[in-house]
Amino acid sequence: MRIAIDVMGGDHGSRAIIHGAARAVQDNPALTLELFGPRQHVMAELSRLPQPLAAAASRLVPRDAADAVPQEATAAWALRHGQGSSMALMLDALSHTHSGIDAAVSAGNTAALVALSRRALGMLPGISRPAISTAIPARKQRQCYLLDLGANVDSPAQRLVDFAVMGSAMAQCVDGIEKPRVALLNVGAEATKGSASVREADVILCRYAAQGVFDYRGYAEGGDLYSGCVDVMVCDGFVGNAVLKSSEGLASMLVERVQAAFESRLSGRLASLLARPVLKRLKRELDPVRYNGASLLGLSRIVVKSHGGAHAEGFYYAILRAMQEVEHNLPERLAERWRAAP
Repeated sequence: MRIAIDVMGGDHGSRAIIHGAARAVQDNPALTLELFGPRQHVMAELSRLPQPLAAAASRLVPRDAADAVPQEATAAWALRHGQGSSMALMLDALSHTHSGIDAAVSAGNTAALVALSRRALGMLPGISRPAISTAIPARKQRQCYLLDLGANVDSPAQRLVDFAVMGSAMAQCVDGIEKPRVALLNVGAEATKGSASVREADVILCRYAAQGVFDYRGYAEGGDLYSGCVDVMVCDGFVGNAVLKSSEGLASMLVERVQAAFESRLSGRLASLLARPVLKRLKRELDPVRYNGASLLGLSRIVVKSHGGAHAEGFYYAILRAMQEVEHNLPERLAERWRAAP
């Protein structure tokens, strides 16, 4: 497997990205990563890798890209001026099937990544715009795919329906769920609530459900995202992004509060020693880092967006997400599901 990496995106610089990439190739002997960024800079960071990460550096291949897309850049700026950026060259390499590259991962500017991906890779037939989706941990050891997360801030009804089809295809292909349970995120379960686009999407999705495309559960509220009773939650990008960032902040705060409660008194510190294995498991299960890596669904090739604030471990998980989608041949499976939709 061969994956292209944009090393110039992200808030913590290329060192965090390259360290995460090195760990990924160390753990996956069949994986090669092509690192797009200023060649001399990438080579210098590779030379600083500690052992045993340095042992896998032969499968980290530098690809020269002198420029980067600024974090504050608009999509229009990226399309006009970003042709020589690490992000654009990464996507251009992915677009050529003879390159052998299976997927691309970037922690860079989201708007630029969406715009450049659409131009370089194109959309699957019948899909007009990509949707950003990621998995949210839920009860009963399950997860729920939330989309859109910001690629489409304001979405009409038909686009929400498109998200439902793409999200259910993701749950079916990656998680093996035969008939994913889909819900529309709304301010209440009553039929009269919600915006006009959400109510219109509800009518269309009921028609889809009657034909067995997926198990449509109607409206759901924010708390239902974590209930384990829904596999796909659909909303526009403005709402989805706010929900995702709130979830990440809440998870981090809960872990910190639990640790602080145990350490506040001597009795708490003693109890903490006994509960340490449980606390470690809780932190591991709730840590947003483990769920880093959002899919740009609807593109003809696989592109994964890492959180801009991800450190090396977070970027490592974004690469694992891309690998998982390659293994499941996600775009082709999504296209098959799309053709089967009414």
